[in-house]
Amino acid sequence: METDSVGIPEQAKSKAIRASVCLASYRGGRYIKEQLESVMSQIGPNDEVVIVDDASPDDTVQKIKAFDDERIRLFEVRANQGYVKSFEQAVVAARGEYILLADQDDVWLPGRLELMLRALQSSRVVASNFDVLGDAARPNISRLSSKDSQRHAANILGTLVGYRAYYGCAMGFRRNVVPLFTPVPKYLVESHDLWLALCGNVAGSMCHLDDSTLLRRIHEDNATPRSWRSLSVIIRARVMLLRCLALAWRRVRQEQRNGPEEKALAQPVS
Repeated sequence: METDSVGIPEQAKSKAIRASVCLASYRGGRYIKEQLESVMSQIGPNDEVVIVDDASPDDTVQKIKAFDDERIRLFEVRANQGYVKSFEQAVVAARGEYILLADQDDVWLPGRLELMLRALQSSRVVASNFDVLGDAARPNISRLSSKDSQRHAANILGTLVGYRAYYGCAMGFRRNVVPLFTPVPKYLVESHDLWLALCGNVAGSMCHLDDSTLLRRIHEDNATPRSWRSLSVIIRARVMLLRCLALAWRRVRQEQRNGPEEKALAQPVS
C-alpha cells in the first residue's frame, strides 16, 4: 500500500491504470471496511483506489491500512480541510483513464464498475441511481432517467434548482474531464457532485443510468444535508452554483479553443 502524510505528490510514473476509485475519508471507521470490501471485490490488477483521509481522529486510517493491498493509495492530510478539497486532491492524484467517486459509508452493488465503465466509452460523465441501505427513507428527489441524458439544458436547470439527483457516490468521468473539474473553485465549499454534473452537461456529454449501482447509507453523519435548510443558506448555495455554471462555460470554451483530445465527446450544450 502506498501512503503519504505530507501532501499529494506529482503523478507517479507507473503501469497504465484503467480505473481510479477516488474516496475522501473522515471519521469513517464504523463503515469504511464494508465499503472497501465491496470496491476491492470489483476492481482488477490495473485499477486503483485513491483515498485522501481528512485528519480522521478515529481508527479510519488503521482500517484502511489493514487491507494491505498495493492497489490502495492512501494520502493522510494533517489538518482537516473539508470533503470537497479531499475529493479534489484524490482526483488530482488519480492515474486512471476512468475515475469513479465513492463515499466511505456506502456499499457497491455487484457489477457497478463494469456498468459505469461501459457508459464512459461514449460519454465523458456518467451518473447512476442508488438504493438505500436498511429502512432509512430515500431522499425526496426523483431518480435519474436515461431518457434525460441528452437533455443538457434541462439537466443544468435541474441541477441549479435541485431536482436532478446527482450524487457524487454514484458518478464517474473520463480523464479528459479532469481539466474541467479541477482546480475546484475555492468558493465551492459543498456539492462537488453538482459541480461535476454542471461540467458534464455544459460539455454536452452526460449519461444517466436507470440502474442503481450502490446502496447508500443514510445516517446522522452524512455530508449531504438531510433536512430543509434556511432560505438564506439556499440562496447562497444557488449563487454558488450559478458561479460554477459560468466557470464551467468558460472552461469548456477554453477546451474548444485549445483543441480537445476527443472533440466528439466535447460538444457543448447550446
